[in-house]
Amino acid sequence: MFAAVDLGSNSFRLHIGEPAGGRMHIVRTARDPIRLAAGLDADNMLSEAAMRTAIRCLQEFRKILDEYQLDAVRVVATNTMRVANNADLLLPLAENAIGHPIEIISGEEEGRLIYMGVARAIERHDERRLVIDIGGGSTEVIAGTGSDIQLVESFGIGTQPQTRAYFPDGRITAHNFDAAVTAARARFEDAASLYHVQGWDIAYGSSGTMRAISEVICRNEIGDCTVSLASLHALRDILIGLGHVDAFVLPGVKRERVPVMVGGLTVLIGAMQELKVGQLTAINAGLRLGVLSDLELRANRRDRRDAAIRACMGRFRVDSGRALRTVGIATTLFERLQPQGDTHRPYLAWSAMLHEIGLAISMSGAHKHGAYIVEHADLGGFTTREQRMLSTLVLGQKGNLRKIRESLVEADLAKAVLALRLAIVLMHARADDDIGGLRLRMKSRIEMDLPAELMRKHPTLAPWLEKEVQAWGEVGVAFQVR
Repeated sequence: MFAAVDLGSNSFRLHIGEPAGGRMHIVRTARDPIRLAAGLDADNMLSEAAMRTAIRCLQEFRKILDEYQLDAVRVVATNTMRVANNADLLLPLAENAIGHPIEIISGEEEGRLIYMGVARAIERHDERRLVIDIGGGSTEVIAGTGSDIQLVESFGIGTQPQTRAYFPDGRITAHNFDAAVTAARARFEDAASLYHVQGWDIAYGSSGTMRAISEVICRNEIGDCTVSLASLHALRDILIGLGHVDAFVLPGVKRERVPVMVGGLTVLIGAMQELKVGQLTAINAGLRLGVLSDLELRANRRDRRDAAIRACMGRFRVDSGRALRTVGIATTLFERLQPQGDTHRPYLAWSAMLHEIGLAISMSGAHKHGAYIVEHADLGGFTTREQRMLSTLVLGQKGNLRKIRESLVEADLAKAVLALRLAIVLMHARADDDIGGLRLRMKSRIEMDLPAELMRKHPTLAPWLEKEVQAWGEVGVAFQVR
């Protein structure tokens, strides 16, 4: 059983799901429309009131999570936490409130997870689809076929900024509405041609705002009763005729959500006009189902982070043969170091796969270039914290260790750094086939026992190991080679 918590700009939501029979069955949901994005001021600072509301909600969510025996929990935060300049103040308080780490995911990662959720709900493996998700602070547009994503982009436009900019006092005029749509079109204009090249057979709308718009159109028989441009324009005319959000009393949307719907409607019309989408289908699937599906994949050892690493290697033309040799040596040495837990094993392997990625920029300082790429690259499935860990390992693969001294305090991470550095040394010396008799220990100091035959066959090992002894000595760790 898995739990997904979505800290969105409009609402915080929780899903608890249990996979069975190839489907994800939702056994518990919770939602709190806290309107986090509304708590941002002109300088993108969250108000204290908004932060208190967020913490209170997460404390309630924690009570729900504690009722279940869960195999994994993932908490993701989206656009408002991405742009809030004081998110670092809220984050530790929020993590303490819910009792789990919180990942502030990129817009692209949000889009991928949204698509995963839609693909899980619609198991048509050859269907070419476009997915549009209009959130409180951003809009994600994804094109794909079946479960495969071809294009994902996150646009910095959502319901809250649209409502705040064009309908601040709740009044709805033709001038303001059309200005809001024009502004939305400008956001999607440059990317539209990329989606036209991909093409699609059917378009879906996956957000709560999208479903609210669909519900209003359907229940009130507006336009052609579908989410088409004709129906959206008919709904626009009704809103302009009413003149104010408080006057909208049609069934299908709660009164407090009407301002959100109005802002979302302007974004949806702008997106559909620029992308040339005549009609879409609202679907009750998206980010949370995607997070649950991702957790299930990880539990079944089908981790999409592996695919992201391979794609990154291809993008930067990494020598896969050398990378795989390094992975093999590094993981062998790491096991001999007897780590306390399993946490660092996959990160060691992934960093070994990417350790030469910086060569795409230059030979000089390749480990520094590689560390920067790994930390800032768009690696689907990885959190910011995970990419920083990979970056630390890639940066620490050679040269002095003072640059990652603080990270070496964590025993298993220090062992991973040692394993990667020695793996690269052995790989360069072409000694990776002769390490059966190599003994390695790391406690208060590092001890390495090398068979005499290994040193005789690979004479270049000696100068490499002398550099290692010096590097570890500079951070206060004695390294003895016998």
